[in-house]
Amino acid sequence: MRRLDPFLVLLLGAAALGSFLPATGTTFEVVRTVSTVGIGLLFFLYGARLSTAETVRNLKHWRLQLSILSVTFVVFPVLGLGTRLLPDSWLAPQLAAGLLLLTLVPSTVQGCVVYTRLAGGNVAAAVVSASTSNLVGVLMTPLLVALLMGGEARVDAGSVLRIVLQLLAPFALGQLLRPLVGAWVERHDKGLKRFDRSTILLIVYVAFSEGTEAGIWSAVPLHDFALVAVLAAALLALGLGWCTAWGRLVGFDRGDRVALLFCGSNKSLASGLPMATVLFPSDVVAFVVLPLMIYHQMQLVVGSVLAGRLGRSAPTT
Repeated sequence: MRRLDPFLVLLLGAAALGSFLPATGTTFEVVRTVSTVGIGLLFFLYGARLSTAETVRNLKHWRLQLSILSVTFVVFPVLGLGTRLLPDSWLAPQLAAGLLLLTLVPSTVQGCVVYTRLAGGNVAAAVVSASTSNLVGVLMTPLLVALLMGGEARVDAGSVLRIVLQLLAPFALGQLLRPLVGAWVERHDKGLKRFDRSTILLIVYVAFSEGTEAGIWSAVPLHDFALVAVLAAALLALGLGWCTAWGRLVGFDRGDRVALLFCGSNKSLASGLPMATVLFPSDVVAFVVLPLMIYHQMQLVVGSVLAGRLGRSAPTT
């Protein structure tokens, strides 16, 4: 648990590759098309993995599910608005927009489930809440972007439809075809998770290729990156603190508190990156997703440490 997560290194590598060796011209169009198809397959697999009966059963635990959704789409957006109080001279406008965007995207699917399992929490509830968060996020994230970010993003019926077709439709198809493909997906789960991560890496590479071609890196001072990292760490700490306090306040048992901790505090690259490519101009996408990437790397490290400690203290059965 203490060793560096290889995926974190690969994420940094994909960002560096897109910055120094970006895809251009026809190659870029091919890579972007492949990444779009990969995103659809990624959410198809999410749908195929999730048992409908398990979904219904855990949705009945509405207090936990509502708590997680409220952290994701209410508490975090409020924290994101708090970052807008910073003087304009402190941070480039696109990075400031990215900080707010990271607070508006849904939870991870894989990460929070893995950490909940390692920590001895309610895994079934984590699976359902993470999937529900992404389904709700297909509509909620564009709505929040439109309400809170105004002219910084392009939110209209067309962009929402693109997100629905790219994320929600494949997920629904996966659910419908689960009786046919569910067993195969479970047998090949380890290999398919490699595909999941490869898709995310490709999305990062495409985003940073676009940013490099637009010449944005020369315009970003080093202190801006440092400030984004500090603010991302503060958002993560506040999210974890809120989830911990709320779980105790409402009297959740240990398993539910663990699920709330990870599902409530995690933010999804897999959902956030494709949404950003739809909602923001291509020449600023790499700028806008940078805070989300930094936050994601931090949650990988912090999540690993917390899951390990909680797992060691979990009651044995």
